[in-house]
Amino acid sequence: MELTELETRLVPFSQAMYDDGGASVRDVHPMPGHAGFSYGFTVDLSDGQSESWFLRLPPPNVNWKGTADVLRQVQILNALDGTDVPHCSVRWSGDNLHWFDAPYFTVPKLEGDTVKLGPGEWAGDLTDDEKRDMARQMMSALAGVHKLDWESAVPGLGPAIPFDDDVTRWDRFYEKAADPELLIDAPAVRQRLLDTLPHDAPVGVFHGDFQFSNLFFDTQTRNLLAVIDWELVGVGATLNDIGWICTFSDPHAWASTDGGATMRPSFQPPEVMMELYREAWGAPLPDLNWYRALAAYKFAVITGFNLSLHRRGKRHDPSWEVTRLSMPTLMSRALELLG
Repeated sequence: MELTELETRLVPFSQAMYDDGGASVRDVHPMPGHAGFSYGFTVDLSDGQSESWFLRLPPPNVNWKGTADVLRQVQILNALDGTDVPHCSVRWSGDNLHWFDAPYFTVPKLEGDTVKLGPGEWAGDLTDDEKRDMARQMMSALAGVHKLDWESAVPGLGPAIPFDDDVTRWDRFYEKAADPELLIDAPAVRQRLLDTLPHDAPVGVFHGDFQFSNLFFDTQTRNLLAVIDWELVGVGATLNDIGWICTFSDPHAWASTDGGATMRPSFQPPEVMMELYREAWGAPLPDLNWYRALAAYKFAVITGFNLSLHRRGKRHDPSWEVTRLSMPTLMSRALELLG
């Protein structure tokens, strides 16, 4: 949707939501990360007050199912109200197509940033103590999500995904991956994962993409303001979230740059992230390396698939040409973690 059209639609929407016929809208802009279907905007009210909002719409020209079902995300955000998990509470949502020709939800627009590492980035120069405190906030929030009683809080997100499906549902992406020679270890990793499936791990709500770009902090106080981007939320093995964030903080999983540094800077070592999660969970957990191996396997396959989309002109994103260099290291790291 063009910004001019969206602004025109947001005026009567805001006037109706606020019951203020004099309300006006300004500063309508696409939000980073989901350009084209996530927007920020500010409403100026008749009494002189102003409030800024984040509007989420489904991607254009897709079925409103799965990751494009924005009202699925509303379920988990509403369920987190009243918990200690930092999140954005939904102010308005619905499937009335009158406003935007699609389902929608709005949450307050936050001031801060996601965790960005590397030279010149705000989180790149933090002290070890600051990083550890932030990591503790992350893992405490994640444990809070995992402790939800999904059958009562978000029954619509079920049923739970079987453990073996967590491995086999990536087969179709593997078959379409570009540069298959970089995934030469994939069949061995897949079989090893299936041979060592866990059977006694916690089942509950998982975020699905719990990593640093989906953790929104106040850059001054270093306080976690919200866990964001819930498109992949579901019910299943919650420890997949641990494997995911540990992989994104594991220097051994990523290729090195020309200068010898790891391609993806580590925020905190995986061992620290797991330790902090165990503290927050407060009960014994199975060996977490299986979930780390699964995450490395998944991301290598996802990289190959997205690289194929990019090269075929289906989804332009040249960053996958760089990430492809880590496909072999992700697979070898998975094998190492699986013993």
